[in-house]
Amino acid sequence: MNQILHYFPNLSELQKRQFEQLYPLYLDWNAKINVISRKDVESLYERHILHSLAIAKVIQFKQGAEVLDLGTGGGFPGIPLAIFFPEVEFTLVDSIGKKVKVAEEIAAALGLKNVRCIHGRVEEIKNRRFDFIVSRAVAQLYELLRWSRKLIKTKPVHALPNGWLLLKGGHLKEEINAVSKQEYIEKYPISRYFNEPFFEEKYVVYVQG
Repeated sequence: MNQILHYFPNLSELQKRQFEQLYPLYLDWNAKINVISRKDVESLYERHILHSLAIAKVIQFKQGAEVLDLGTGGGFPGIPLAIFFPEVEFTLVDSIGKKVKVAEEIAAALGLKNVRCIHGRVEEIKNRRFDFIVSRAVAQLYELLRWSRKLIKTKPVHALPNGWLLLKGGHLKEEINAVSKQEYIEKYPISRYFNEPFFEEKYVVYVQG
């Protein structure tokens, strides 16, 4: 929790309480439904919560924005971002029902009114559009874009045009080269924002919609 306060010192008292609640909630749910490796639960704040909040260093979502978390798993990066941006609407989708249940129960326990969870595939979402799509290590870049391109709103309201904000790690040259050269892609090294060794060679990858 100290890492969160170090990098985000201006949290409200409610946000602090909600971030503090995440560890016991995930510890309890992970004992019932394994959504995080046992090793990683001990590093929850660094490897999951702080990692998710790297997106908040790249962009400040505007009030009323709609964001889709594609392949949310147990709620990352969607739930930490929903705490950080209480005036933004987050839709969390995953094809694995038990993971969606964990995300749903944790959002409810935290009192997050700006979170909606969907059990299903992103391709099945109809009649909805989003300002941004976020995701963490779900699939190759070209697959993520192919699955969800039709879900991006065409009229941007942010300084950064609508598109994807994806948490990625490692050497991304081949993955980026597999995408059409017409795509505008920018990498933001997370080590620019956070000092921990875990974030070396980890990026927020922005793709313009």
